[in-house]
Amino acid sequence: MLETQRTTMNSTRYIIHADMDAFFAAVEQKDNPALLSKPVLVGGKPESRGVVASCSYEARYYGIHSAMPMATAVRKCPDAIIMPPRFDRYSAISKDIMQILESFTPWIQPIALDEAFLDITETVSKTNTPLNIAKKIKESITQKTGLNISIGIGTTKSIAKIASGLGKPDGLVLVQEGQEAEFLKPLSVRYLPGIGPKTSLKLNSLGIETLGQLADKSIEWGTQVFGKKGPDFILMSRGIDGNEVVINEATKSISIERTFPQNVSDPNELFIQLSDICINLGMKLDQQGLKGRTVSLKLRLENFKTFTRSKTHSTVIWEPTNIYSIAITLLHKELKPGRLFRLIGVTISNFELNRQSTLFN
Repeated sequence: MLETQRTTMNSTRYIIHADMDAFFAAVEQKDNPALLSKPVLVGGKPESRGVVASCSYEARYYGIHSAMPMATAVRKCPDAIIMPPRFDRYSAISKDIMQILESFTPWIQPIALDEAFLDITETVSKTNTPLNIAKKIKESITQKTGLNISIGIGTTKSIAKIASGLGKPDGLVLVQEGQEAEFLKPLSVRYLPGIGPKTSLKLNSLGIETLGQLADKSIEWGTQVFGKKGPDFILMSRGIDGNEVVINEATKSISIERTFPQNVSDPNELFIQLSDICINLGMKLDQQGLKGRTVSLKLRLENFKTFTRSKTHSTVIWEPTNIYSIAITLLHKELKPGRLFRLIGVTISNFELNRQSTLFN
């Protein structure tokens, strides 16, 4: 994949992380006012081992979150309303959102249909402050789509992402230059990008609950405890993050992988994870206006043996249901007695151009 990186002579970077609030569920509530103020789940049917692709804030009150098995979500909230995904509708609105974001800066890095980083460094001036730019973005998106977006502003991508998450829903959080360490200091380590539940628990077991405590640790300690990711964790907890906003120019394949906290032997758990992966792959394909012919399933066993199984379809595909149909057929052939899996992943390749990209017009 080719990438273009921006360069600037300005001493201070200004990065925005823009993230729509409960995007799929919010679209369903907007299009059907009868769903407003009700717990809405977007995803597959519980009897078909579906997963939650998105849920409204009313549903989150019950502890429901995306990627949760739909059957589990329904048990937590029996009155929840399940809506099947309408990816064409979400993609159409995503196109509007991304066009608005692109109108503020060409330096935009989409992460998903509803999320992107923007480098607004060259857009900022004395009369056009980062806060003013963010307010204009929020106003433009709400006016065009009727939906809310949360925005975080910082001098790094990780600061901006944490800030947008803290402000949800419909938030706007600005972390000023020089205030990064103080902003991060009281936050739980789970807020740091890249630190998931397993890593968070490991840090907690070492007596590290907050990012301030993590920031006090040495780079050497980070490497010793977490390997090559350790130094990044330490530096980001101090507000130091050199990752740039990049523009993807060419994509030869799109893949998503999941490494399990514990080895998995239960086929049902594998099916749930595979379903969620295929939903997200379908969104990425539609986001970039791509269709592929080849579906590859990647598996890693408990002994770290890794192998890939592929199938090339006679026609191009991009919808999650079609990707899942091929991937699960490949998976069934590898479900042998006694096998324990550490990782599962799906890759789509052999692209041809879909319709006009839903991101850039």
